[in-house]
Amino acid sequence: MATEAVSFTAQGVRRGFMAAQVLAPGVVFYAVVFGVVASDRGLSAIQAMLMSAVVYSGSAQLAALQGWTNSAVIAPLVATIFVMNARYVLYGAAIYPWLSQASRGQAYGSLFFLGDGSWAMAMREYDAGYRDAGYIFGSGIAMFVPWVLGTLAGHVLAREVPNPAAFGLDFVLVAFAAIIGIQMWRGKADVWPAVAAALAALAFHRLLPGGWYIVAAGLAGGLVGAWRHGR
Repeated sequence: MATEAVSFTAQGVRRGFMAAQVLAPGVVFYAVVFGVVASDRGLSAIQAMLMSAVVYSGSAQLAALQGWTNSAVIAPLVATIFVMNARYVLYGAAIYPWLSQASRGQAYGSLFFLGDGSWAMAMREYDAGYRDAGYIFGSGIAMFVPWVLGTLAGHVLAREVPNPAAFGLDFVLVAFAAIIGIQMWRGKADVWPAVAAALAALAFHRLLPGGWYIVAAGLAGGLVGAWRHGR
C-alpha cells in the first residue's frame, strides 16, 4: 500500500500556531502555578525556566517537585519524569505516519515541542485529511512559548505568594491527575491497576525518601494494567 504524501510548509506551521492560540491561556495559567511552586521549592528563575524548556511537561515537572528538597536525590526525580512522560512514546508512534516523510530535523523538532494539547489537535487535523506536518510544529511552538514565559511570570509572582499551600497551589498536580483519571476511567477493569498504584505509592513513601513513591505507583499501575489487558 502506497504511503500518502505529506508536506511540511510555513503555511502549515502558521495554521498550527494560530489554531493552538485558543489553548494558550490555559497553558499560561498552568505554567504560572508551576513557577510559583518551583520558587517555593527553592529553584531559581533560571532553573525553573530551564526545567520548563527541557522537560516541557507540566505533570512531570510538578511530580518531580513533590520530592524536591535542598538535598534532592536526582535518580528518583529523573525516573519520575521518565515515567510521567512515557505517554509521549505512544504519541510519537501515533503521528509517525505524518512525520515519516519529513526531514530528520523537521521530525525531531516537531517531537521536541509536542505537548498533550498540540498532539490532540494534530491528530484531529490528520483524521480530517490535513497532511501538512508543519501543523504539528506550529501548534507545539504555540504551547511552548507561553509555557516557558508563564513559568517566569509565576516565579516572579511567587514573591506575592509566600505560602502556595495556603491557596491550594501545591494541590494542582493531585487535581490534574484526578481529572485525567476520571476522564480515562473505563469501569471495573481499571480498579486493580489503581489499587496496585495506591499500594505501591504508600509502601514506597514509607520505605524510601524522595520521589520514588511516584515512580513505584506509575510502574505498578502500568504493569498490572498491561497484565490484565493481556489476559
